[in-house]
Amino acid sequence: MAEEAAKILIVEDDADIAGIERDYLEIAGYEVTVVDNGEDGLQEGLSGDYSLVLLDVMLPGMSGFDVCKQLRQKINIPILMVTARHDDIDQIRGLGLGADDYIEKPFSPPVLVAKVKAQIDRYNRLVNMTTAGEEDSQNDVIETETITLQRKTHRVFVRGKEVSLTNKEFQLLEFLMLNKDVVFSRDDLYNHVWGLDSLGDSATVAVHINRLREEIEEVPAKPEHLMTVWGVGYKFVP
Repeated sequence: MAEEAAKILIVEDDADIAGIERDYLEIAGYEVTVVDNGEDGLQEGLSGDYSLVLLDVMLPGMSGFDVCKQLRQKINIPILMVTARHDDIDQIRGLGLGADDYIEKPFSPPVLVAKVKAQIDRYNRLVNMTTAGEEDSQNDVIETETITLQRKTHRVFVRGKEVSLTNKEFQLLEFLMLNKDVVFSRDDLYNHVWGLDSLGDSATVAVHINRLREEIEEVPAKPEHLMTVWGVGYKFVP
């Protein structure tokens, strides 16, 4: 029996760009749905059984930022934002609202497909890990004095209170906690968590680190756990 194709939702008001995205993703074996405005994109994203949302920033009616924010409040599938800007403003804002990654216009279709595949594969591995029970029971929970990370249930507690993390925030925190006191560069972290060494972008890692600090640090501006090692990268201190 053939494996069911992963479903991707494209929210893009430019018919030519949407057509390119759809064609290349269908050639890659995905089932694709296209909508051309933010309101319909939000409704479809919440009602459909999708593996990933490819979301344009500039949309009629409701911006991609607003769609991303509302989708992230309800679902945890990967969100890949598409922006026409070539500075960090849109990227940082989108990542701050819960997007997993972004791609700039004009983009290379093979790069787009590679990013989509990597996001879906990473998400599926995380889901399988939480349900298959393959992890050794002694490694299911990673704890420090103030932070408890439950790997199978995908839950994080800080000072006894549960915090809500996106898929990538959870994976980033998990990786750093498993490698406490080890310094990783931004490129290293992107490679380990996003799985796209040659396509990495330091802004993605930096924004996710900052979001994690907001959730787990008592004083985010003066972190005690997610430490910056200037000129090198980041490390987790228990």
